[in-house]
Amino acid sequence: MLSIIIPTLNAEADLARTLDSVQAYSWEDVEVIVVDGGSTDLSATIARDFGAHVITTEPGRGRQLAAGALTAKGPWLLFLHADTDLPADWDLMVGAFMGENRTELAAYFRLAFREPEAGAARVAKLANWRAGAFGLPYGDQGLLIHKDLYTDVGGYRAEQTLMEDVDLVRRIGPMRLKALNGTVTTSAARYRRDGWWARPVRNLTCLSLYLLGAKQSWLERLYR
Repeated sequence: MLSIIIPTLNAEADLARTLDSVQAYSWEDVEVIVVDGGSTDLSATIARDFGAHVITTEPGRGRQLAAGALTAKGPWLLFLHADTDLPADWDLMVGAFMGENRTELAAYFRLAFREPEAGAARVAKLANWRAGAFGLPYGDQGLLIHKDLYTDVGGYRAEQTLMEDVDLVRRIGPMRLKALNGTVTTSAARYRRDGWWARPVRNLTCLSLYLLGAKQSWLERLYR
């Protein structure tokens, strides 16, 4: 069994599209868990309409992802953002990876944005290079991991309100991360709002400050 864990917080604009992509699989044993952080929109209703198991926690992606992992019944976990669409044949890629039984490895997808702009392609190219060169895929690239490895490295930390994805993959380590032969497509809402140059600079600044040990409260103010 595979458990797909999706954290939400007022995600109604993208969630149906994401869940629709999730449902394109050929197996029987897939569990979809939506962990809602107290949405005031229709996120939880949309998730239930798609047949997902919905649980509610306090907001905070680290806390939500950790709660989803605790609830999951499957030995394999796929963490996915609520605005990220899986490729049409994702089940073949994920199934091939799980079939190798390399439970000491974790995997992620390549990244693309929905927008056809040149800035979108540039940012996605840099993100994919960063993931491969430094072993730092972000959460919007998805993370496939066996429960044994997830538990061994300590899982998501509930107190991690930002950079929870970087925190976990650093503990996994680049030698235990593998890129899947497929591409997820994610929202570019923050880039459209802040700009295809300014938003990456802000993200890189947040990452640098995080690696230098900056307080979560500082990072949160900068990341918004």
